[in-house]
Amino acid sequence: MEQGLGFAHFLTQVDAMGRGVLALLLILSIASWYLMVTKAIANLGARKRVDAFLKKFWEASSLKEMQATLSASTVDNAFSDLARQALTVSDGHQSGVEKLLVAGGTAEYLTRVLRNGIDQESIKIEHGLTVLASAGSASPYIGLFGTVWAIYHALVQIGMSGQGTLDKVAGPVGEALIMTAVGLAVAIPAVLAYNSFTRRNRIWLAQLDNFAHDLFALVTMGEKKV
Repeated sequence: MEQGLGFAHFLTQVDAMGRGVLALLLILSIASWYLMVTKAIANLGARKRVDAFLKKFWEASSLKEMQATLSASTVDNAFSDLARQALTVSDGHQSGVEKLLVAGGTAEYLTRVLRNGIDQESIKIEHGLTVLASAGSASPYIGLFGTVWAIYHALVQIGMSGQGTLDKVAGPVGEALIMTAVGLAVAIPAVLAYNSFTRRNRIWLAQLDNFAHDLFALVTMGEKKV
C-alpha cells in the first residue's frame, strides 16, 4: 500500500498536463543549478584574479611601470580592463573620433571611459540572473497549477467511480501535492542564489567604482597619492 503511493506511482498516474508541468519545472531546475554552479565558479575565479592584479597594481612605482605590466599580461578581469582603458587615455594614443572627444577635455573623456567600463561590467555580471529570478518567482505558481489540475483530475475520477472514502481520496490528493513540493524545491534554491549573486554584484560594482575613482585621481594628477 505504501509503495503504491510513492513518487513512481504518481508518475504513472499523472496525465499529459501534469507531465508538462513537471517537465517545465525540471527545465527550470536544470537551468537554475547550471547557472548557480557556473556563476559561483566564475565569481571565485574573478575574485582571485582581481586580488592578484590589485596587489601588482598598488605595488607598481609609477604609471609607466603599470602600463608595462598590463601590456605584458592578459586583461582577464574588469579591474585590469578598466586600468588599461584609463592608462590609454593618459597616453594620448587616440585616433579619429576619440581625439575629438579628448579635445573636449581629458577629465571629461576619462570620466566617460571609466563610467562606460563600469556599465559594461554591470551588464556582464547580470547575465543569468533573470533566469534565476524567473525560476524563483514562477516555480511555486507552476507547481500550484499542477496541484490544482491534479486534484481536479483526481476528483473527477473519484466522482465517476462513486467512491469517496478516505483511502480513495488520500492517494490522489497526496500525489497532487507533490506538484507543490516540486515547485518549492525548484524555487527555494533559485531565490537564495539570486539574492546571493545580487549582493555579490552590488559589492563588486561598488569596489569597481571606488577603483575607478582612484584611477581618475592617478591619471589626472599623474602620480599615486600616498
